[in-house]
This record gives sequence, structure tokens and C-alpha cells, in this order.
Amino acid sequence: MDAVRVSALRERLTGTGWLEAAGGFAGSLRRSVERRGAGELLLVGTEAYEPWHLAAHLADEAAWSAVPRLAPTLLRHRPPAAPAHLAHHLCRLTEARRGATVLVVAPEAAGARLLERVWDARRHGATVLAVDGAAPTAPGDLGGIAHERLAVGTAAEEPFDLAQHLVSAAAGQPAGRRSALARLAELAGRLTSAPALNRW
Repeated sequence: MDAVRVSALRERLTGTGWLEAAGGFAGSLRRSVERRGAGELLLVGTEAYEPWHLAAHLADEAAWSAVPRLAPTLLRHRPPAAPAHLAHHLCRLTEARRGATVLVVAPEAAGARLLERVWDARRHGATVLAVDGAAPTAPGDLGGIAHERLAVGTAAEEPFDLAQHLVSAAAGQPAGRRSALARLAELAGRLTSAPALNRW
């Protein structure tokens, strides 16, 4: 990750409320997967964007925080011939029921097919969360379907991958310890600091 971009982003976001919004969204994600009767976490992107980066970080956070349900099942629009755990098709959304959490990651406007399947999941009782790069007022977007939405576009020119990193890091932090905001600030500090030099 580019430390210069992270540092510039941190400066831009200080005092904007965006880091608090990211921390709050992450808290909603964690509560959804931890609640009684919670099912699996289904992670899906758009046809042009598969959120591998977020899937890997959530799997890491699931192991570190001892919350196994944070580890997502990545759904793919066109899964290739691959091991079973990498070949889950988008049609799994139509099977999602009460207790499941659907996390949609869409750096651009989501297509009609994806929106239709996500809406099916919501109608059957799944909780729908979205990290979305579309304009907050775009008609027919995820804002009308998601129970909660983190509109990344509210932070001008913000790297979409960094938003996912911040959300996953905060989701791994349980309530009652340091606040999500404090953890995000620490993470941003680590990413922007110079590497330590070994002296011989």
C-alpha cells in the first residue's frame, strides 16, 4: 500500500467524520455476524471487480479475533474451474435467508443482475451491507437495498482498497476495548510511518 497516499488521505479525512463512519460500519458488520442465529457472511463484488483483498483481510481478522463468522464466502459472477472454496457462484445470493449477512463491495454502480439478487437475499431475511463507490444519490443503487451503506465517494478521491482495509481492521476489534476509531488511527499511523532500519 502506498504510504504517501495513505498519509494524504489521513490528513484529508481528519475532522470529516469519515473515519468514524468507517468504524461504525465495521461495527455493524461485526454485530451482524455475531448475533444469535447468524449464518454465513457472503461477500460479493461487481462483474468488473472481485473483492479478493477484503476477503483475505476479513479471513485474517476472523482468525485473530476468534470470530470465525467474519471469514466470508466470496461469490463470483463467473467462477472459473477452481477449488470449491473459490468457485461459489452469484446464485448463492438467492439462497440467502434470515441470519445471513450479504456484504456488497461496488467501486462503481452495481449492475441490474447483482441488484436483483441482492434484493432477493434481503426479501428472504438476509442483512445487506454495502461498501459503495457510486454517488449517494444515484437512482436504483445499493442505497435503496442495503440496510447500511458506507458511501466511499463521500471522501473525495479516496482509494477504494484502503476503505476496505480500514473496515476489515475495525471489524476485527471487539466492542469494549479500544474504539474502532482509535484502532483505525493506529493502523493509519503504522501505514504512514517509515520502516525501521536495522543497525549493525
